[in-house]
Amino acid sequence: MGTQVFRGTELLTHADDLHSVYAEAFCAPPWNEDEEMAVEFGRRLPVDARRPGFTAALAFAGEEVTGFVTAWTTPTPFPTGRSYPEAAAGLGPERTAEWLCGAREIDELAVRAGARGAGLASGLLAAVVADAPEGRSWLLTSVRSPRAVTFYRRQGWVQVTHPSPDDTGIVVFLGPDHPARRHAAPALRARSGQL
Repeated sequence: MGTQVFRGTELLTHADDLHSVYAEAFCAPPWNEDEEMAVEFGRRLPVDARRPGFTAALAFAGEEVTGFVTAWTTPTPFPTGRSYPEAAAGLGPERTAEWLCGAREIDELAVRAGARGAGLASGLLAAVVADAPEGRSWLLTSVRSPRAVTFYRRQGWVQVTHPSPDDTGIVVFLGPDHPARRHAAPALRARSGQL
């Protein structure tokens, strides 16, 4: 297996393969997304690939794409679509702007079922954060998948929010080299009212 890093739209030659990997990863438990979500991923991929700082890593077994990760630079002001409001609510406006805007944002990480357990996801994640601006990278995930939460923790990512206030279970993680990691535990306690 080999991993290749892509910048911008050059990865679109693999769009059908990415759709297939996405569907295999996210239409199964615990995510249980329907096929329309996989179709939506395919529709937004060309737009995402044009975002500033877009980076992707793809894993191959021969010619087959077995996994991928996509990322980009989070813009300023902080976006308001998708799950961004939950992330901002968990951190508050000051930390959101300081910790997330301008950082490498991990959007999707997916690995085919048959390729799991061999360190593929770890390698993909490391490939896209290797050159993150000032080491600043972040992601959000759902606590619906304890496996995902455990995986990110094992990779050295630090959870900085509790599940979102609207109870969708969204949590924010800062990457292993993010300079705000040292503030993560106090921030998490402060937002939960423990300080």
